[in-house]
Amino acid sequence: MTVTVHRAADRFRTTTDWLDSWHSFSFGPHFDPANRGHGLLVVSNDDVIAPGTGFGTHPHRDMEILTWVLEGSLEHRDSEGNHGLIEPGVAQRMSAGRGIRHSEHNASRTVPLRLVQMWVLPDTPDLDPGYEQAWVGDDLATGALVPIASGRGDAAITIHQRDAVCLVGRPGPGATVTVPDAPHVHVYVARGSVTFSGGVALAEGDAARLTGAGPVGLTAGPDGAEVIVWATA
Repeated sequence: MTVTVHRAADRFRTTTDWLDSWHSFSFGPHFDPANRGHGLLVVSNDDVIAPGTGFGTHPHRDMEILTWVLEGSLEHRDSEGNHGLIEPGVAQRMSAGRGIRHSEHNASRTVPLRLVQMWVLPDTPDLDPGYEQAWVGDDLATGALVPIASGRGDAAITIHQRDAVCLVGRPGPGATVTVPDAPHVHVYVARGSVTFSGGVALAEGDAARLTGAGPVGLTAGPDGAEVIVWATA
C-alpha cells in the first residue's frame, strides 16, 4: 500500500480579481511533470468565484467534467442548449466529447461561489457532447459515502469512463466511512478533517493518493467532514 499526502498549502494556486483557484494537479501555466494526475483523475480544482463573475464561454474536448458545489450557486450554459443551476447537494456532469463550449458563472451578485471541479479521461473519444445533473442531498444526509458519478451505471449520474467512480460523503463528528478499493484512489477533504485507519490525518484542502491500498477506514474529526473520493483504474 502506498499513501501520498498532498497538503493544502502545497497546491498550485491561480488568483485573479474574481477567482481564487487551488489546483491539486498540474493545470494551465502550473506544470509539474511528476504531478499530472492520479489514475484517470487529471484535474481537481477548488475554486472560489466572486459574485456576479465567472468563466466566459470556452471550449473542451474529450473530457468528462464533474462539478461539485460547496457554497453558493453555479449557472451553466453550453453550446448544446443545456442550462443548469448547480447548488450544494446537486451532482453535475458535462461530457465534452467531440467538442463543446460552455460558460460557468456565479449565479449570485452578492454571495461568493465555492466549488470543486474534476476532470476524468473518457474511455471512448469523439462521443456526442452531453450534460446531466441530479440531486443527491437526501442520500448524503445519511453520512455514508454516496456514489454520485460512475461509468458503471451505479451512481446518480453517468460518466463515460467505465473504470472510474466518484463518491461524496458528509460523515458527522467521529463517524467512520470505508474508502473503496481500487488501483488508484484520491481522497480530497473539502471541509473539516479526517484520519485514516493507519493514523494519517488530513485537514481541509488536504488530499491523499492511495495506490493498491484496499478498503481503508476514514474517520471524521470533531467538526465532521465533507470528502470527495475518486476510485479509478
